[in-house]
Amino acid sequence: MPRVKYVLLDCDNTLCLSERLAFEACTDLTNEVLEKWGRPERYTVEQLLEDFVGHNFRGMLNGLQKKHNFTMTPEEVDAYVDRELGAVTAKLSEKCQPCPGVPEQLEALKQAGYPMSVVSTSAKPRVVASLKKTGIDHYFPDEHVYSAATSLTPPSSKPDPAIYNYACQQLGVKNEECVTVEDSKSGATAAMRAGIPLIGYVGVYGIEEGKEKMEQMAKLLTEQCNAKVIMYDWKEFPEALKKIEAL
Repeated sequence: MPRVKYVLLDCDNTLCLSERLAFEACTDLTNEVLEKWGRPERYTVEQLLEDFVGHNFRGMLNGLQKKHNFTMTPEEVDAYVDRELGAVTAKLSEKCQPCPGVPEQLEALKQAGYPMSVVSTSAKPRVVASLKKTGIDHYFPDEHVYSAATSLTPPSSKPDPAIYNYACQQLGVKNEECVTVEDSKSGATAAMRAGIPLIGYVGVYGIEEGKEKMEQMAKLLTEQCNAKVIMYDWKEFPEALKKIEAL
């Protein structure tokens, strides 16, 4: 393909080390929901990550209802989504850090003239809190931060490709003219369904869970989600981008 017209970037555990912090904040709420609706199951942070990484809290609540056979009204879901957003945003504003190498690569992209946009499944206030705390918010004008939970009506969640389709439409580019970076199966599946060339970033798994999980995700993103390139460290991004543009 010719020079990429837009670099689209997932936020949680791609740009920012935010996923575990967010799941720490929402595990208590998840267990409160299960208790309130009479279910005996309880989740640890690790179990919740295993089952729902890459989903926003609305998507998680929908998945919990299906998995554990209970029903919440839309109003009840909305109320818990609002509570979760407040708790997560507060934690990210206090503790979020960038994924290693991200600030340097964003600066290099800016200097090379590549326009950039964040395309996240998470609620926009949470995404903005992560970007600000990590000091990379100046690369992303507010109107170029897209959220499946906030930007769409009705709200959605990856792996639904709707947020990618919406972002490309708003940015005035064709899906296939972009590239995106994703770390999770749900995010990568959304990119694949949207027809956007994908770089799979698995370095975060090496940081948080070890080499075996990192290699497992590299295989999954390649075989199941059609990742064109796998990136183990953000310093590999320039070469990964060259490979995409050479396709």
